[in-house]
Amino acid sequence: MIIIGIAGGTGSGKTTVVKKIVEALPAGEVSVLPQDSYYKDSSHIPVEERQKINFDEPAAFDWELLIQQLQDLKAGKSIEVPTYSYLTCTRQPETVPMQPRDVVIVEGILVFSDDRLRDMMDIKVFVDADADDRLIRVINRDCIERGRTPELVVERYERVLKPMHNKYIEPAKKYADLIIPQGGNNTVAIKLLKEYIEGRIHTNR
Repeated sequence: MIIIGIAGGTGSGKTTVVKKIVEALPAGEVSVLPQDSYYKDSSHIPVEERQKINFDEPAAFDWELLIQQLQDLKAGKSIEVPTYSYLTCTRQPETVPMQPRDVVIVEGILVFSDDRLRDMMDIKVFVDADADDRLIRVINRDCIERGRTPELVVERYERVLKPMHNKYIEPAKKYADLIIPQGGNNTVAIKLLKEYIEGRIHTNR
């Protein structure tokens, strides 16, 4: 099994890069483990307080569960990936079954923040993007998918996303083996990554 870590700021294009990698490899060869699924449950916190939670710092994630489930996949075991609702800021009762595959992609803003998780990765990729481009994508996504107003998104960006990006996400770039500017539009980087993965799969077999 090859474990690939894909990090980068909110709205940097990580999801597009993951999609391009999955499309470039044979069907059924890749499993994607989104870090967003491992946010800590906030159902015990009053509803009006949940919007104040900082979701862009390492403390927001259930690292133990993420690492344990990745270890299970590496050991050839199936897992039940948790699901998380951005609308209610709570972990949902439903889970998503996942089987071990030749390639597992762990994707999220802070996947390089835990050294135990980093040590499990065969290659670490950082998706880079201009801050203005990221903000535009965040506004579009949060207004459409998470029911927020543009004013609320911009306020949260200035108060939380920008300082947390500078504190935690940008410094993690130093751990990357490969930095992909322009996200999923960087066809050369995607091609190089695909060739690397195929080479590792062939070697492992």
